[in-house]
Amino acid sequence: MREPVPQALVGERLDRIVSMMTGCSRAEATDLVGSGQVRVNGKVVTSRTLRLALGDEVDAPEWVPAGAPEIEPDTDVPLTVVFEDEDIVVVNKDPGIVVHPGTGNPSGTLVHALVARYPELRTVGDPERPGIVHRLDADTSGLLVVARTERAYESLVAQLSDHSVNRQYDALVWGAFDTDSGRVDAAVGRSRRHPTRMAVTADGRHAVTDYTVVSTWTQPVVVSRLRCRLHTGRTHQIRVHLQSIGHAVVGDPLYGGVRESLASPRLWLHAAELGFAHPVTGDPMVFTAELPADLAEVLTGLR
Repeated sequence: MREPVPQALVGERLDRIVSMMTGCSRAEATDLVGSGQVRVNGKVVTSRTLRLALGDEVDAPEWVPAGAPEIEPDTDVPLTVVFEDEDIVVVNKDPGIVVHPGTGNPSGTLVHALVARYPELRTVGDPERPGIVHRLDADTSGLLVVARTERAYESLVAQLSDHSVNRQYDALVWGAFDTDSGRVDAAVGRSRRHPTRMAVTADGRHAVTDYTVVSTWTQPVVVSRLRCRLHTGRTHQIRVHLQSIGHAVVGDPLYGGVRESLASPRLWLHAAELGFAHPVTGDPMVFTAELPADLAEVLTGLR
C-alpha cells in the first residue's frame, strides 16, 4: 500500500507511520523497515527513525497478522506498584518473574499481572508485550517502568534510545578491584559457542556499563558490591560485561558466578534506582528500591 504523509503526521518516525498504515505493531514495523520492505518516495529506507515530511510517499507491504494469542489477565502473579498515574506505572518486580510472554513462558508473566490491573495496556506498544519499554532478567529484582498510554510509550522508548534514562543496579561480584570505579565499553551479542548465552563480540551491539565499588569483603571469600549504571540495555549486559573483566556476578549460573564458597539463592543483581523524565509533564522522576531480604542475607556472613 502507498500513502502520502498527511499534515498531522509530519515529523513522525517511519516505524510509527508504517505501523499506522498497516495495522502491525511497532516491533513488526521495525522488522519491515529493517528488512528493506519499505520505500519512501520510491527508495528503500532501512532506518526506522527517519522523520518524514509533508507529502512524502510511503510504500509498505500489506501486513497479515500472525495471530498471537490474547494475553489473559492473571491476578495470581505478584505485582508491587510503587507509582502510578494515567500514563505510567512503576513496578518493583519480584525475582523469578519473567517480564513478558515468550518461548517457554506463555503465561504467569508480569505482563499478565499488569493487564489484569490495567486492561488499557492491551493497546499500548507491541501487543505481545503491551506497555513494556525495557526489561529485567527473570531472576533480577527491582524497578521497571511501564507505559499505560501510547504517548507515554513513544516518549519512554525515545528516552531509552537516547540513553537519558538513569538505570542503576546493585551487584555482588567475585573478586576485588584495583580502582574505585570503571567503565566497560564492549559490544554484546549472541555467543557462537553457547546460543542461549550472550558474550562480548566484535559484531555485537554497542554496550556501555559504568560501575563504582561500594564495598569489598575478604572473608570468607573475596567479593565486591558494585553500583552499576547502564548506558545501553542489551540482553544480560551487566552480567556479560562484569564476567568479561573477571568479576562474574555472584549466583549467576550462566556466566560462572555459582561457586560453593558462597551460596546465593539467586542471581545477586537488583535494579535499585530508576530515573527518567515524565513522558507527558517532563518532570524528573526518580525511584529507588531497597535491597530485597534474600540478597541482604548473603551479605550477613561477610567481613
